Amino acid sequence: MVKIENALVIGGGIGGPVLGMWLRGLGVEVTIAEARPSVAEAEGAFLGVAPNGMHVLSALGLGERVAEAGHPCEAFEFVNAKGKIIGRIDRRGDAARFGHPLTMIRRGRLHAILDEAARAQGVTILHGQRLVGFSDDGTASFEHGQRLRGDVVFGCDGLRSTTRALAFSSAPSPRPIGLLDVGGFARVDVPIPPGVNVMVFGRRAFFGAFRAPDGEVWWFHNGPMPREDEPAELRARLLALHADDPSWVGALLEATPELLGPWPLHRVDGLPRWSEGRVCLLGDAAHAMSPSAGQGASMAMEDAMVLARSLRDAASLDEAFAAYEQERRPRVEAIARAASRNDSSKAPGPVGAWFRDRMMGLFLPRAAEEQSKAYAHRVAW
Repeated sequence: MVKIENALVIGGGIGGPVLGMWLRGLGVEVTIAEARPSVAEAEGAFLGVAPNGMHVLSALGLGERVAEAGHPCEAFEFVNAKGKIIGRIDRRGDAARFGHPLTMIRRGRLHAILDEAARAQGVTILHGQRLVGFSDDGTASFEHGQRLRGDVVFGCDGLRSTTRALAFSSAPSPRPIGLLDVGGFARVDVPIPPGVNVMVFGRRAFFGAFRAPDGEVWWFHNGPMPREDEPAELRARLLALHADDPSWVGALLEATPELLGPWPLHRVDGLPRWSEGRVCLLGDAAHAMSPSAGQGASMAMEDAMVLARSLRDAASLDEAFAAYEQERRPRVEAIARAASRNDSSKAPGPVGAWFRDRMMGLFLPRAAEEQSKAYAHRVAW
């Protein structure tokens, strides 16, 4: 094992606490420095932890707890702007096939579970620590004068990673993909079966909704960036974009007490390497991809497990980081390509939409196969 007494993790969202727990299992002292002032229980909307991500959590003893806090997805249903079902992927057999279903969970709830579990295992988590600089000896400087040092430093600080910007001078900036994300939660009677992810290919924008067993509807919108001729007020703009889509979309938007977002969607392309000296990146800091893949959180969890195992099995940091990247890069790049294909179908224009509606039945078996292949992946410890 690489000789590491203490590790400094920048970022306490999803990848950071998961990595911290794996490192604690190796006897490493871990400090997580998080920029937010407290646990982000109210931040973001919701996400799906794929079966491959649930496998990592189960290996940490957290699978059952996350499953109890979330809800299984039983199917994906694809609908066009007229409300016609144009395709369906049945996922009811995932628990038996992969050990877990796709688990839908509020992002803030997942953050709270991971934060509590990491603290219970001895991980020190410091909030309100915004990174501003590094020195060669592994000392990190923070906004209000705090200085922390690690034998190794891990950047788990997401899409707009300060770690990446400071430690990787040639790293590209996040690139917008031209879509804006908005989400929310509402209680309203809509024709969505519980446990089904309904995906609406609207005339002007994409809309997704999931109905929890208690009747609450979780939804997200992916649409084009605003134009000058569109309403400035967010709810009015969303209603206008979905005016020609199934009527329940507008009813859901009207019934939502608080709109979450908007968040412009980005990805990070062409990062030549994920480590530099004693600094290593994982999750979105290394390979941010569109949420269309439904694998962002699970990829960060897998990264953490592979990285900890590489440190356990290697004789040097360079060897460990090289092994980690060699194993992870092909997988995350393949999933990122699939996400890009999904993005291109969300706003294809009238001709593209005509072909998509008629060809969806031919495309879905391949999409389901790609999804199952991603779900089946297991990180061996």
